[in-house]
Amino acid sequence: MNKATTLKATAVLLAGLLPQFASAAEDTLNSGNTAWILASTALVLFMTLPGLSLFYGGLVRSKNVLSVLMQCFTIACVASLLWFAVGYSLSFGGGNAWIGDLDNAFFSGVTTGSMSGDIPESLFAMFQMTFAIITPALIVGAFAERMKFSSMVIFSAFWLLAVYVPICHWVWGGGWLGQMGLLDFAGGTVVHITAGVAALVAALVLGNRTGFPNTAMPPHNMTMTVTGAGMLWVGWFGFNAGSALAANGDAAMAMLVTHISAAAGSLAWMTIEWVKFRKPSVLGIVTGMVAGLGTITPASGYVGPAGALVIGLSAGVVCFYMTQFIKRKLVIDDSLDVFPVHGVGGILGTLLAGVFASTELGIFSGQGFADGISSISEQFTVQTIGVLATAGYTAVVTYVLLKITGLLTGGLRVSKDEENMGLDIVLHEESGYKL
Repeated sequence: MNKATTLKATAVLLAGLLPQFASAAEDTLNSGNTAWILASTALVLFMTLPGLSLFYGGLVRSKNVLSVLMQCFTIACVASLLWFAVGYSLSFGGGNAWIGDLDNAFFSGVTTGSMSGDIPESLFAMFQMTFAIITPALIVGAFAERMKFSSMVIFSAFWLLAVYVPICHWVWGGGWLGQMGLLDFAGGTVVHITAGVAALVAALVLGNRTGFPNTAMPPHNMTMTVTGAGMLWVGWFGFNAGSALAANGDAAMAMLVTHISAAAGSLAWMTIEWVKFRKPSVLGIVTGMVAGLGTITPASGYVGPAGALVIGLSAGVVCFYMTQFIKRKLVIDDSLDVFPVHGVGGILGTLLAGVFASTELGIFSGQGFADGISSISEQFTVQTIGVLATAGYTAVVTYVLLKITGLLTGGLRVSKDEENMGLDIVLHEESGYKL
């Protein structure tokens, strides 16, 4: 066979194989799933910047609005780089049942060709990064208007690595809670319980704002808060439906139940206020929305629409009364109600996921329990263990980190005079509004 004939035969062979190679590549990377998670990633980042920032910013007094926006923005930057350096690897690396390894430190091995399922690994890492951003940002609401900026930065960095990363590995990275069969679709334990419990501990360690509870401290800009709340609602579709990591029926159902729960939580909270105080408040309806969203989060991939309705209504009622209990009975100044809304909502949703995931509840049936689990009681037990382990670990480590941070920065909070002046001027030499 001469050279020309050989080249021709080789060309024919390659032409026949190329469609097979192309088909294999298409089977490996699913463009529809990739497009959806790209959009979801943007939606989840949108929840923090600008959603949560505006929501929290409107709730504080005008002299502290920039400090809250600054804290959320800074946490987004710090968390991103920590996730890049070691957070992703320790959360999703092989490791053991308790913590991942450092094989992917500084995104080592994360290339344009590396895959996580049928989406690029770089996209999966970025999607998870947005969760790592919003979780410590939620805690800002507990110590708003009184924590030093330096203390906030150091504590948030420590907390991300020492609390969020290990628990993320326990639940989603192949750790012991995931192996046990814990149902947490989008972050009831990983995000909401950790942030909520940390917020309660932070509020206790820092102490109440000067004048609380005798001095009225109403939100300074409810328009800003409602705008941020709307952004949170829309962004939450990426948070929950995106956690399916595919553009499929699971994502669609997660989006549907998320919306139902948010609406139910809003109306439940509003109705209680209407009956109790004779007037429904704008603050109440948006807070009920957040409660409904946070509570459905762990269950969003496992329950059906009717179950979501019950979860949302329960969230509005339980979180409302817990907010009253924390502020009025215990007189704990969790400034923006992070624990009673996110913490309690996360606990409630994680437990109810173990009930409404059942396929034997008629109209309230869900998608089924974790592999190897066959009854509500068995799944509920696993859910309870997950709640207790997450809350207990978070409380202890958060307390230790706050104490260490206080030693490093000469105290966690600003002086009384600085607090009265406002953090915008004292810490940033700027003002949110020019009169």
